[in-house]
Amino acid sequence: QVQVFESGGGLVQTGRSLRLSCVASGRSPSENNWGWFREAPGKEREFVAAISWSGDSTHYGDSLEGRFAISRDNAKNTVYLQMNALKPEDTAVYYCAALTVEGWAPVRWGRGTQVTVSS
Repeated sequence: QVQVFESGGGLVQTGRSLRLSCVASGRSPSENNWGWFREAPGKEREFVAAISWSGDSTHYGDSLEGRFAISRDNAKNTVYLQMNALKPEDTAVYYCAALTVEGWAPVRWGRGTQVTVSS
């Protein structure tokens, strides 16, 4: 089974940037699509971004494309989420997930990494 480990979260000021990393290990992580989701206090988990197994296709949540960018390095079994111009409303726990190739459904979650943006 694929295992997922996120890192890179922290406390930053409004307008700054962070890059989250998601390292995958286990059975054929390069064959999965991959996604980032986030969950703010008192809110439901929401979709942030996803990337295909080949890296050729990306998708973003509403209003995030342009500030956020997802990428992957299959040689390193790592998926990245570059977050720029951060806002206090981006504060959340960010989760990485392995997704199915067909349907892009989450099948394995990491434990999450906290991102806090101060105003």
